[in-house]
Amino acid sequence: MKFCTWEAKYLLRLAIPVFFAQVILVLMGVVDTIMAGQVSQYDLAALSIASGLWNPILLSLQGILLALTGIVAHHYGAKKTTEIRTQLHQACYLALILSVVGLFLINQLHYAVNYIKMEPQVSKLTLDYLNFVKWGLPAFLIYCTFRNVSEGMTLTKPALYISIIGLAVNIPANYIFIHGAFGMPALGGAGCGIATAIVFWCMAVSQVIYTYCSKKLNGKFLLSQFSPPKFSQIHSIFKMGIPISLATFFEVTLFACIPLFIANLGAVIVSGHQVAASVSTVLFMMPLSLSMAICIRVGNLYGQAQYEKLRSTILTSFLLAIGIACIVASITFIGRNWISDLYSDVPEVIALASAILVLACFYQLPDALQVAANGVLRGLKHTAPISYITFISYWLIGFSIGYVLAKTDYIVPAMGAQGFWLGIIIGLTVASLLMLLTVKGRLSIAPFN
Repeated sequence: MKFCTWEAKYLLRLAIPVFFAQVILVLMGVVDTIMAGQVSQYDLAALSIASGLWNPILLSLQGILLALTGIVAHHYGAKKTTEIRTQLHQACYLALILSVVGLFLINQLHYAVNYIKMEPQVSKLTLDYLNFVKWGLPAFLIYCTFRNVSEGMTLTKPALYISIIGLAVNIPANYIFIHGAFGMPALGGAGCGIATAIVFWCMAVSQVIYTYCSKKLNGKFLLSQFSPPKFSQIHSIFKMGIPISLATFFEVTLFACIPLFIANLGAVIVSGHQVAASVSTVLFMMPLSLSMAICIRVGNLYGQAQYEKLRSTILTSFLLAIGIACIVASITFIGRNWISDLYSDVPEVIALASAILVLACFYQLPDALQVAANGVLRGLKHTAPISYITFISYWLIGFSIGYVLAKTDYIVPAMGAQGFWLGIIIGLTVASLLMLLTVKGRLSIAPFN
């Protein structure tokens, strides 16, 4: 097993379009943050708290459907086109079921908002945002289903083009509903919720149209003879996706719950954390995109039963992850002050965000390695360990230590938001070690050894 230059180039060809697609999707959140922040710090704080409640549900449901990428990649490698069609149809039914579940969960979030101690103005804006954005959930899940099929068949560029459509819709839609243009009501930061829902529907329609018209995907075949629900196959996708979903939930909530625990410290502290979290999310798209490419490539090779080449691809993947981590850490450190200035003109917010971004540099390496290992395990369709590793690392270790450092004087004087970020560094380090050991153990058994 050795580093393979050709495999590195192929992985990057798969990953680069995914990276830009993911960055553009995250930029929509950045646009929301900037445009809401320009209204007032209350609108920015509300957006941060609403995102902390909405994103775990959204991304956890998406995580279930991510199993489809590895499944399709395996069938594509084995040249089983009919199986891909069947999986797409059953995944569409699963997406509809998940939409119903998601809407129910979002409708219960008002209990959490009422429980959190915050300014009444922030509370109202938070609830308004959630009530608007939830109607985009079904569209987002349909978009993810068709995108996962396309990427499993190694076509990663379409998602980039469709994300550009989404961003082009997002900016004017935000302006219209935040400021009340063209006769619309001025909703402030809550208007970002309507804009996001509209964007999701535009992207879903675009992705379905592309799939149907694509000759490379043979879309007319994939969407022909739509099979009735087969609950055994729906359950199979769900079962494989649940560990991915739980892992996503544990990771997202580690970040998303921090604003909830520091909300009583004031809008400035919450805003400073939100700026740093927003920047870190954009930079995280680099290792995440590589992870998606790894899943596709490993799934293809696994389907082709090319086990020696698969092992070389895995080694190459980890070396690429290390290089990407160094790049991300450098960008974060060098640009921390300039980037923070883009989000806010409040000196206290800028200072706190810059300080947190310095801490963010230190978790780039373990984070890149653990998401690369995650991609390997998804490509091998061995997802079960992912959930318990992330729970132990992120919550039992990372969050617990972060809470002690941030909110208590047990070890050092309470550090506020920065204490939580130190906990994140420790949690991600543990996660990377456990993930790497899991991959090593998987490759030591037949048929890989």
